[in-house]
Amino acid sequence: MASQDTNDSKGVWECKEFAALKEHSTAVNKLHLRDLLSSDNASERNKALTVQLDEEKDVSSIRLDCTRQRATADTVKLLTELATKCNMKSKIESMFNGERINKTEDRSVLHIALRAGKDEKIEVDGVNVVEQVHAVLDKIKAFSEKVRSGEWKGFTGKAIENVISIGIGGSYLGAEFVFEALKTDPTARKNATGRQLRFFANIDPIGFARATSGLDPETTLCIVVSKTFTTRETMLNAELIREWLLLHYKGDAKCLSKHFIAVSANTTEPSKRFGVDKENVFGFWDWVGGRYSVCSAVGILPLSLHYGYDVMEQFLKGANHIDKHFRTKTDDLTQNIPVMMALFGVWNCSVLGYNTRALIPYCEALSRLPAHIQQLDMESNGKRIDLNGNTALEHGCSGEINFGEPGTNAQHSFFQLIHQGRVVPVDFIGFTRSQLAADELYANNEKLKKLIECNHDELMSNFFAQCDALAIGKTADEVRKELEEAQKFSKEQIEFLVPHKVFTGNRPSSLLLFDGHLDAFKTGQILSIFEHRTVAQGFVWNLGSFDQWGVELGKVLGKKIRTQIDAAKATKDGADDNKHFEQFTASTHSILQHYCKKSQ
Repeated sequence: MASQDTNDSKGVWECKEFAALKEHSTAVNKLHLRDLLSSDNASERNKALTVQLDEEKDVSSIRLDCTRQRATADTVKLLTELATKCNMKSKIESMFNGERINKTEDRSVLHIALRAGKDEKIEVDGVNVVEQVHAVLDKIKAFSEKVRSGEWKGFTGKAIENVISIGIGGSYLGAEFVFEALKTDPTARKNATGRQLRFFANIDPIGFARATSGLDPETTLCIVVSKTFTTRETMLNAELIREWLLLHYKGDAKCLSKHFIAVSANTTEPSKRFGVDKENVFGFWDWVGGRYSVCSAVGILPLSLHYGYDVMEQFLKGANHIDKHFRTKTDDLTQNIPVMMALFGVWNCSVLGYNTRALIPYCEALSRLPAHIQQLDMESNGKRIDLNGNTALEHGCSGEINFGEPGTNAQHSFFQLIHQGRVVPVDFIGFTRSQLAADELYANNEKLKKLIECNHDELMSNFFAQCDALAIGKTADEVRKELEEAQKFSKEQIEFLVPHKVFTGNRPSSLLLFDGHLDAFKTGQILSIFEHRTVAQGFVWNLGSFDQWGVELGKVLGKKIRTQIDAAKATKDGADDNKHFEQFTASTHSILQHYCKKSQ
C-alpha cells in the first residue's frame, strides 16, 4: 500500500485536499440539517448525496441515502478529490491484482478471490488462486452433501444432525452473523430442518456447556477452525470437545475421525491432535485475514452443512456482485457505495471529530451484523500510526469505535444518548419487505400475512422516523407550543420542561435500503459492502488495515500469567508462592495471589 503520493511520506492530514475539507467544515458547521433538507437547492443536494445501484436481472436495487449527513454537494466533491489524491482507484486495483498490500506481513489481501467466479483470474506469484479457491469449494460442496444426505455417518453409524464450529474472532463472528441472517430465510429455514449449528468461541467453560447442551455426541460433527492450529482459546476448547466425545465413547480414540474435521492452513496438526483424517482438513491461505475469512471454508463449511451448499453459493454470488461494483465504479467514486460510505466515515471522524459510529439494522435477522462489523472495522483500522509511521491517531485518522443493535430494540436501549447526548453518526439498514413475507409457511393464512406486513411497515416507519428525528430535531418553540396546546401544565411547569424536551438535531446518519427481503444473496452483498467500506477508509488514511499487532501483547502476557498461575497452584501448602508473581506489578501480584487461593 503506497503512501498518498509517490514522493510524499507525510500523513493524509498534511495534504492540501485534507486542508480544503477542514476549511470547508467551517462553513458546514454553520448549517443545520433542518435547513439543508428543506433548502431551495435540496433537489441538487439530494442527487449528489444519493447512490443508486440499479436493478439488474435477478438482482434487486440498493439505495444509499446520505442526505442526512452534515454535508453539501461541495463536501462530496472535496471528499472525492481527497480519495483521488490518496490513489483510491490504483489501491483498489492493487488489491484485486494480488499485490502485497498487507505491508507489515508482506502478503496479498484477497478475500475477494474467495467469492470470485470460476472464470475469473486472480494471480499471486504467478498462480491463479481462483482455481485453488474453487477446489476447496468443490470439496465443501461434496462433503456437505455427503453429511446432509446421511452418507457420512458418525462412529456408531448414526447420521450427523448437529455441528459445533470451534473458533474465535474472525473464525466465528462472520459465520455467526450469516447463520443468524439466514435462520428465517425461507429456503435456508427449510434446508436446516432437524439440524443444529452451534458456535463455541469463548474460552470460558460455560461456552462448552452451552455448545454441547442437549446434543448427542453420536450425531454431532465438530469443526476446529484455526489457520495455524496454535490459537490458544480454540485449541483448549477443542480439547474440551475431544474429551466430551471420548467420555461418551469410553475412551475409544477411533471415534475422533468420524466426529472431527478441521479448517486450517496447517495440514498435519489436526490429524495429530484430534484424529482428523487429512482428507477432512479444509484449507485456506495466508492472504485471507481472519476477519475477512467468512467466505472461505471458515464460514462456508459449517454454513453449508447447516443450510446446504446451494444457499451458500448464493451468498458468495452476492458478495462477488458488490466486489465487481467496488472495482468497476472507480472512475466516478460518487457512484461507488462502499467508497461513499468510507468517505463519509472519514468526513465524520477526521474532519467533524465524531469518533464513534453506530450500525442499526432494522431487521432482526441481522442481529449479529454489528458484532461482526465491530471486529472487522476496529481490528482493521484501529491503528496508532499509518504505513509511513506518522501518528495517524493524533490527527483523527484512525478507526471509529463501532457498536450497534437491531432496531427497534436499539431505540429502547441507547437512542436516548444518540438523540440528546453525544453525537454518534448512524448507519441504518432496511428492507422493503420482511423475510417472512416470502415464506410459504405463512402463505395460506391471510390474516397472518397482513399482520406480518403491518409489523414490517411499523418497523420501517421507525427506520425512516429515527433518521429524520436525528437530523431535524425539535426546537424550544415547537416544544413550548406542544405543551401549551396540551393544556396540562402551568406556565412555570412549561418553562421547566422545555429544555428537557428539546432535540438539537443536526445528527448525521445514512440509510442503506435494499429492495425486497433479506436472503443469502443480499447477505453476501451486505458483507462485501462493509468489508470494502473498511478497506477504502483505510486506503484514505493510509493505514495497515490487514494486520492486527494490537492483539498480540495481551496474548503474550496472558501466557506468562497462566504459566505462573499453574506454578503457584502446584506449590505445596505452606510453601512461599510469592516468587511466582514477583515479575509483575504490585497490584497484579496481589490480585493473582488472591485468585490462586480462592480458585482452588
